[in-house]
Amino acid sequence: MSQPGLSEAGEHTGRAADHERAEDWRRWVVYQVYPRSFADSDGDGVGDLRGVLRHLDYLEHLGVDIVWMSPVYRSPMDDNGYDISDYNDIDPLFGTLADLDALIAELHARGMRLVMDLVVNHTSDEHPWFIESRSSRDNPKRDWYWWRDARPGATPGTPGAEPTNWESHFSGPVWAWDEATGQYYLHIFSRKQPDLNWENPEVRQAVYAMMRWWLDRGVDGFRMDVINMISKDTSLPDTEPRPGSLYGPGDQYFTCGPRNHEFLAEMYREVFAGREAHVLTVGEMPGVTVPEAVLFTAPDRHELDMVFQFEHVSLDFGTQRYDLRGLKLPALKASMAAWQAGLADRGWNSLYFGNHDQPRSVSRFGDDGKYRVASAKTLATVLHLHRGTPYVYQGDELGMANAPFAAIADYRDIQALNFYADAAARGDVDLAALLVAMARMSRDNGRTPVQWDASPGAGFTSGTPWIAINPDHVEFNAATQVSDPGSVYEHYRQLIALRHTDRVVTEGGFELLLPDHPAIWAFLRRGRDAELLVAANFSADVVKVPLPLDDGWADAEVVLANLPGGLLRPLPDLELRPWESVIWRRG
Repeated sequence: MSQPGLSEAGEHTGRAADHERAEDWRRWVVYQVYPRSFADSDGDGVGDLRGVLRHLDYLEHLGVDIVWMSPVYRSPMDDNGYDISDYNDIDPLFGTLADLDALIAELHARGMRLVMDLVVNHTSDEHPWFIESRSSRDNPKRDWYWWRDARPGATPGTPGAEPTNWESHFSGPVWAWDEATGQYYLHIFSRKQPDLNWENPEVRQAVYAMMRWWLDRGVDGFRMDVINMISKDTSLPDTEPRPGSLYGPGDQYFTCGPRNHEFLAEMYREVFAGREAHVLTVGEMPGVTVPEAVLFTAPDRHELDMVFQFEHVSLDFGTQRYDLRGLKLPALKASMAAWQAGLADRGWNSLYFGNHDQPRSVSRFGDDGKYRVASAKTLATVLHLHRGTPYVYQGDELGMANAPFAAIADYRDIQALNFYADAAARGDVDLAALLVAMARMSRDNGRTPVQWDASPGAGFTSGTPWIAINPDHVEFNAATQVSDPGSVYEHYRQLIALRHTDRVVTEGGFELLLPDHPAIWAFLRRGRDAELLVAANFSADVVKVPLPLDDGWADAEVVLANLPGGLLRPLPDLELRPWESVIWRRG
């Protein structure tokens, strides 16, 4: 299906990205495709590779440089593909290797690139490596995973007998008892996602060989899932348990572990060094600090191009994601500014508000009611004008919002389902209140199908979708937005074009203004020959405030504004309407 004003895939005119941008990966913009929810080509209700192929003209028109695709490898789908059983093949749910080859060729013909998800902290328990590993204690692949005896003096297989008391990110202990061989195996996530033992050099070499195989096939880079968890504290110490529980977060023992930098430097030497084209490398790193991120992304260390950090998307909840806390704008500004300052001229930022692991950004940080369009544009303006690489999560460019989930039956995410089941079993949680929190923060909010048009299947599928389509697709969809100059989509197009043409956006310094103001997010970007001023109103009120600027800004040129009309001047006082945002430039 082609979009209004766009041709079918294969009939493109060939956007030839200018050579300068093609050589400078810091000017690239990434678009994340969650293939299960992007576009379904065969009517089975699940998105697939041919669905992605059919919409490449849409992405080309948007102007993005990179398509990052969440896993499409063979998988039992316990965690929607992040549990991989074969790294070198495509799951039939998504298509074939030939489909992926066609996708790579079509992207390259348009001057775009493909980044694949790399999930090598763990595999599926159905991967041949793990099947061998668990077959016997003396199997050659036994040490490819983390196997340990029960706690001394405890009855194996009973609660509390685990080798450590670490808590899984998907609820329960991180250790699963294997009756056949009489030992536990480690799984930081689902019990069907056993952790690989990166201490074993054979594991690392097998991973590197697989990565080289994909690069030789035409893939242009990797987004590396929880790559800061591959090095564990091998002494496996206990952690402080949560009140009333046998288990507690053990992240300090498997996050940015003692050999993490060594492993990534080795990966660079073994996989990326010497390749003709730049291979984009992005490390997802929960819990990473600014000083660690500097080390991971410093160009002279040859580890990664950039990291995904989680600080700014952890400000609105407490001990777990459904423990909701109010978010104050000064805290969000301070977090983003700290990463700007910390990585300035030393490392590189990833810029995002949403992805497949987060609720919809306009519902979380914006106003998905009266000011939905304005706030969606303002969130994009603020994000894209920071220094770093912006990530557009599928549907954000349409202003897609959280789904109206009301019952546990509405959810599909293993994290949400496990958490709810554990809470129900304990009987110590108000389940109605938990459902309210889940409706705001569940990962499934970001996984509802992309809203292509107003038809019953939203242009996503002719069948029954694997997860319910948001009923607001009748109003908010691509068919109504592409080529509409006032749409969220067109605003994203202009922001992406600005990054491609104005080096101040990528190279300029960053200075936060009015850090304590509760509604105004304003900052300067200073380049060698020009400066940009960005000011945004994150409230439903008209706000008037003086900015600490010199008089030279009085005649600054408006580069982009999200609302028509308005005063559009930063001096003598800034005055912005609800959710208004403006970018000014001066030479």
